[in-house]
Amino acid sequence: MADSRLAPDVRSEKASFDYMEYLSASCKKQWSFLDAIYGVLPFFGMVLRSRTTQEKSKQDKLNALALQVVSTQVSDEINIVRLIELAQQQSMYSIDIHLPYSLTEEQLSAIEKECRHPLKLTQNDEHLAVEILQQSSKH
Repeated sequence: MADSRLAPDVRSEKASFDYMEYLSASCKKQWSFLDAIYGVLPFFGMVLRSRTTQEKSKQDKLNALALQVVSTQVSDEINIVRLIELAQQQSMYSIDIHLPYSLTEEQLSAIEKECRHPLKLTQNDEHLAVEILQQSSKH
């Protein structure tokens, strides 16, 4: 039940993540069998669990889902791609990620290659601004 009045501004809503918060929570988490499955197949968990959070704001949903998919067991690049995919699934195309350190050019390239959508990545110290571009923008 989307509100048609929101349609023109859909691409302007911004997601925000504090990457260290998710990594810290991942270290402290007591894993259940289902959590382990969601960690290995994160999008399986996103589909199932997102249905139970209909009443939450998009940012609240993203935060809850991000806690499930960010893991210290995978690279920073994979975790960031997962955060980008989460935001895109929630129809949020502008993402601000606060990192504990700046990423290297190689890491930024790996993120662009791994992501299923064309991206514009802008890094300013420990902040990574991600814009998910229209599909027609990718070569």
